[in-house]
Amino acid sequence: MVKRVFSLFFITAVLGLSSLTAQEIITAERFLEMVSERYGAISDYEADVVIRSGNTDMVGRLSYLSPNLLRIDFSRPAQQVIVFSGDTLTVHLPEFRATLTQSISQSNRNPAAGIGMVSPQGLTLLRRNYIATFVTGPNPVPLYPGSSEQVVQLRLTRRVISEGFREIILSIDNETRLIRRIEGRTVAEGIVRFDFTNVRTNVGIPEQRFVYVPPPTANVISNFLFRDVD
Repeated sequence: MVKRVFSLFFITAVLGLSSLTAQEIITAERFLEMVSERYGAISDYEADVVIRSGNTDMVGRLSYLSPNLLRIDFSRPAQQVIVFSGDTLTVHLPEFRATLTQSISQSNRNPAAGIGMVSPQGLTLLRRNYIATFVTGPNPVPLYPGSSEQVVQLRLTRRVISEGFREIILSIDNETRLIRRIEGRTVAEGIVRFDFTNVRTNVGIPEQRFVYVPPPTANVISNFLFRDVD
């Protein structure tokens, strides 16, 4: 009788262990990969975005079209525009009546990389150049103390010193696998935060939206960041 009870207990334990090992253990690296896969299945999206640097907030509406077209139309500062067409970055500054353009080559990093993290290409670079760990664990936590929004938080620590952000905290909606917030800590210990809300995916954004024609009164300044030597 004792042998029979022990055998039954042993079989039950083994079956339970087999069930546990059959389940996928979600590591931080795997979770980040799942987020990247989620964005890889998105052809386009729109979102409200707030960019905070220090005590300054910029507010706008972001449009993204796969694989690398990006546009932000700002309401704060009013009428400011950032457009990345895949090979050219354009920044319109109405306050100064200036439109700045920069050609982007394979040898130059995309200056819009901060916001460009929220794309398959950006997430691929994050996985390559940063080490991912959970901030507190794989379970969702409030976006901030007292918040009703539940997110999974990843801490990304740079592998190479050439990265502009020393550390990045990604707050990700556990159900949609969409990024809700990015907080980047710069080498100078400054904090830059990107908040994404009202996200709408696969809405059929036309490519024409990413063609920007500066106002006739704007002074156009080319290659304002660096010279394209390719």
